[in-house]
Amino acid sequence: MVPAEALAALSSLSSDEPELDALTLGRRIRELRTARRMTLDALAAAIDRAPSQVSMMENGKREPRLSMLRTIALALGTTVEDLMRTDAPSERAALEISVERAQRGPVFQALGLPRIRVSKGQSDETLQTILSLHNEIDRLNRERAATPEEARRANSALRQIMRQQDNYFPELEAQALELLTAVGHSGGPVSQQLVADMATHLGFSLHYVNDLPHSTRSVTDKRNGRIYLPTQHSASRDSRSPIVQAFASHLCAHEEPKNYAEFLRQRVETNYLTAAILLPERDAVRMLTEAKTLRRISMEDLRDAFAVSYETAAHRFTNLATARLDIPVHFMKVHESGTIIKAYENDNVRFPSDALGAVEGTTVCRSWTARTVFDVEDRFSAWYQYTDMPAGSFWCTSRIEKAKEGEYSVSVGVPFAHVKWFRGRETANRAVSLCPDESCCRRAPDNLAVRWAGQSWPAARTPTSLLAALPTGTFPGVDQTEVYEFLEAHSPH
Repeated sequence: MVPAEALAALSSLSSDEPELDALTLGRRIRELRTARRMTLDALAAAIDRAPSQVSMMENGKREPRLSMLRTIALALGTTVEDLMRTDAPSERAALEISVERAQRGPVFQALGLPRIRVSKGQSDETLQTILSLHNEIDRLNRERAATPEEARRANSALRQIMRQQDNYFPELEAQALELLTAVGHSGGPVSQQLVADMATHLGFSLHYVNDLPHSTRSVTDKRNGRIYLPTQHSASRDSRSPIVQAFASHLCAHEEPKNYAEFLRQRVETNYLTAAILLPERDAVRMLTEAKTLRRISMEDLRDAFAVSYETAAHRFTNLATARLDIPVHFMKVHESGTIIKAYENDNVRFPSDALGAVEGTTVCRSWTARTVFDVEDRFSAWYQYTDMPAGSFWCTSRIEKAKEGEYSVSVGVPFAHVKWFRGRETANRAVSLCPDESCCRRAPDNLAVRWAGQSWPAARTPTSLLAALPTGTFPGVDQTEVYEFLEAHSPH
C-alpha cells in the first residue's frame, strides 16, 4: 500500500491508525487489577496514591507519567510494554472504550446529550445500542459533509503525495512481483489464464453473470471467496482488468472506506497494483530502457507489447518514467468537453486549477494537445504536438478513446529537454498557450464580444453530473442495497 509517511498530507482526511490513549490504558490497568483480585484500595496503597487517583486513571480521566507506569506495572506483576499495548484488553473493554470515546466526541457535544456512566451493570446490548446510534448519526453527518469541496481537497492532497514519490510506489511493485512469481510468470504479457490463476491462488473463484448491479464493474463475495464479473465486456476495456482490480483490493488489505479521501486513496492503490501486474516492472522497464536508448519511446508500443489499453499503458509509463528512466512527465485524461478527468505532473507543467488547488473538473486550454487531438481526422495514428507555454515548451502525445460517457483523450507529455527520447519528436505540429491568461481562450475576441455581448442566450447543455450532489455511501455511487440483494441471490446455500 501507499507508505504511511507519504500519506501525511491526508492524515486529517483519512488517518485512523490505532494509538495508545488514556481510556485503553485505564481499562488495561483495571482488567489486570481485577484479574489479580486486587481491590482499588490495595493498588492505591501499593503505588502510594489515593484510591480516587487510581480510579481516575482507570476511567481514562488521568494519564500517569512513565515513572508511575513503572510503579503500577511492578504492583500488577506485568511490564510497562504490556500496559502500553494499543489493543483493548477484552471485547467488553473494547465496547466500553468505544462508548466512552463516542461520548467525548463531537456528536454527543453537538447534540447536548448528557453523559452516561459506563458501568459493569450495563449489558453489552445496551452499550452496543448506544454505540450504534452514535455511529449512525456520525455517518449521516459525514455524508452531509461529503461535499464537492471535500472531494476536491482530497484529490489535491492525494496528487501532492503522488508527486512527492514521482508516482512510484515500491511496496505495490513488490506485491505485484510476489504474486506474479507465485503463479509462475516468466516474463512478457500476462495472459487471461494467468490472471485467473492469480485469483485461484488468492482463494477466489470467478463467476460470470448477466445481472451484475448496474453501478459496479465487479462484486466480490468475501465470505464465499467469489468474484462476480459481467458476461459481456466493453470492446474498449481489457477483460483482465476487472479481475485484477477485484483482488487488488484484497491484496492491499482495503477495508470499507470511512471517508472520500480514503476511497480515493484505495482507488489509486487498486489502479496502480492492477497496472503493475499487467505490465510487470522488470519487463516494462527493460522495454522502456531499450526504447530510450534507441530514442523511440512510444505509448503505442508499450500498449501493444502487453496487450493493455492505451490509458493503462500511459498510466504505467508515468509510474516508471521518473523513478526508473529519469524522465519528468505529465499525464492527462480529458473529456471531449474539455473537462479534466484525471491529471498528474512532476515536470512543472501548469495545469488549470481552482482556488483549492484541485485540477479535476477544470477546463484545459484549447491549444493543448489534449484538446487539439479531438480535431484530428486520423483517429488511428498517434497525435504529437509541441506547445509553447509560459512555463516553457512541452511535447505531448495523445490518443482518443471511447467510453459510455463519450470520447476522451489520454495524453502524456514531457518538457522540451526530454523529447529526444520519444518517437514523434520530429512533428511539425506546434501551438501556443497563454493560459491562465484569459485572453488565451477563456475570453471571446474583442471584435466578437463587441458585436454579440448581450445579444446571445444559449441554452446550456449542462452535464447531469454538474447538477448532481457528490455521490454518498461507503463506496460513492454504488447502490449498496442492490449489491447486497445480488450477493444474497447468488450466494451458495
